[in-house]
Amino acid sequence: MNTLELKSRGVLTANRIPKDYFVAKGKGQSDITVHAGSFHLALKDAGIEAYNIMTYSSILPGIAQEIAKPETLPHGCVMETIMAASNAEKGKRATASIIYGWLYDKDTGQKYGGLVCEYNGDLTVKEAEAQLKQSLNELYTNGFSEQYYLRGIKVMSESIVPDRKFGTALVALCFTSYFIPYTDS
Repeated sequence: MNTLELKSRGVLTANRIPKDYFVAKGKGQSDITVHAGSFHLALKDAGIEAYNIMTYSSILPGIAQEIAKPETLPHGCVMETIMAASNAEKGKRATASIIYGWLYDKDTGQKYGGLVCEYNGDLTVKEAEAQLKQSLNELYTNGFSEQYYLRGIKVMSESIVPDRKFGTALVALCFTSYFIPYTDS
């Protein structure tokens, strides 16, 4: 297929930009397995078990905004997330935490975007959140502090010490809409 044929059959777009998101968290435990067991039950507890979950790295676009979880989303739809998930065996702690904050231009005050850090491990919620605050500060200091202020910091966590064979804790920013720019080139 040559370039002319390609252009006549579709629209050339730039990368999608995540826009609206909601926060979900949950925990689950199972005597059978992790993935189809405790992880799925944590997704169910979070209200996102009916979707095909994909994960992103840790950057929020400037247009992103938190919304309430939509009442309905199509069963089986792709849900792209920034997720922290931790698994543990019986009697051991699993903690998942996310921290994020927004960057604002020091000269214009305009919202630039956001930074997100995730924690997956066995610390207590208090310890995990303290570590995340340090991680977020390190990201900010080593790449953004000269030009931007960091504001609007939020932290959310989930933790479980399962009394069954496996346990999972998770926290996620779940995207529901995207801006799709187009390009002429």
